[in-house]
Amino acid sequence: MRLFVYIIIFFSFFDLFAQLPIMSPFAISLGATPFITGLVVGMYSFSNTIGNVISGFLTDKKGPFYILLFGLFATSGALFLYQFVTEPIGLLFIRFIHGLVAGLIVPAAFTFSANHTANEKRGKGVALSGAFVGLAAIVGPAMSGIIASKKSEVFVLSITGSIMLLLSVLSVIFLRSVVIHNKPMIQQSTHSVTIGDFFRETGLVKAFAGAFFLMFSQGVLAYMLPLKIIHLGFDSKTSGLLLSTFGFIAILVFIMPTNRIFDRVKPVKTLAFGMALMGLCMLLLGQTETLSFMYIWMGFYGVGFAFLFPSINSLLIDSTDSSYRGKAYGYFYAFFSIGVVAGSSVTGYLELTANSGFYLTGIILLITSGFSILVKTK
Repeated sequence: MRLFVYIIIFFSFFDLFAQLPIMSPFAISLGATPFITGLVVGMYSFSNTIGNVISGFLTDKKGPFYILLFGLFATSGALFLYQFVTEPIGLLFIRFIHGLVAGLIVPAAFTFSANHTANEKRGKGVALSGAFVGLAAIVGPAMSGIIASKKSEVFVLSITGSIMLLLSVLSVIFLRSVVIHNKPMIQQSTHSVTIGDFFRETGLVKAFAGAFFLMFSQGVLAYMLPLKIIHLGFDSKTSGLLLSTFGFIAILVFIMPTNRIFDRVKPVKTLAFGMALMGLCMLLLGQTETLSFMYIWMGFYGVGFAFLFPSINSLLIDSTDSSYRGKAYGYFYAFFSIGVVAGSSVTGYLELTANSGFYLTGIILLITSGFSILVKTK
């Protein structure tokens, strides 16, 4: 049953990563300005924030089944709406709906996984879930970039919608028994935790900050990398392959015996290492004009991602218990979503070049990595 939840996690992030190489060119093809293009990329994540928080509250109260089922079905419908868009404002509206309903899925799925993994193996468990995220990062951008270059962006989104519809049907078959089995446990979860309680826990603050800056860099990549690749004379397929490179390297780190490090080394140390490596790679991307070197930097970026993602999940699990973990994951993935909004929208608003956006992000990641070590976790 946990495998099916990992499959849901995979396709939830597949939905996200498949958008990366195609959304900014799609917006530009509709006549969007640079600022509107940045908003189009970030709007999904803005509304996704709201969906994440709602999902967290409902998961703690009702359990994951109905939230997952509704989220999958509604996300499928939202993906089919893209075929009706004809101008940038309409695209912004559909992006809002898509992000809102898609935000219901991931917190519930990760809460289910965390609550069914032994504490001493929580690092390896989040590494395995991260492997599915990494796999989505490989398949999603590459597939969408290739298909969009031969068909269209709307065709890619419709394929994802069909997959989400199938998953919603399969969820009824595979997850209903889990709902029945866990219902008494869910009804006993009465622990009341406020927002202030979350931000007084240093470990959770570091997890939230890690989630935010991880996706801040992803937002910059989603917006700037396709534009830089086009400037260098390549098409969306190349940017998709570049984005897939970091996912391929990350998944190797996740599934190899290296995943044991996340149970043996304190997560704050692996967090700092991963974020610093990502920051260094962003700086290198900003000054590189040769495609072969860009592949190398994206590979090292994948190593940083592979260290950062399990670390922030482990910090969250270590800092919560099952009675309010769904709510914590709701805020956690809200920071994921806010990070993408900030990354794409800020760079779009400042009208930075691709290289300047990479420089800014690299410096921010390196500074945050330093602070994560200096501030001690309780």
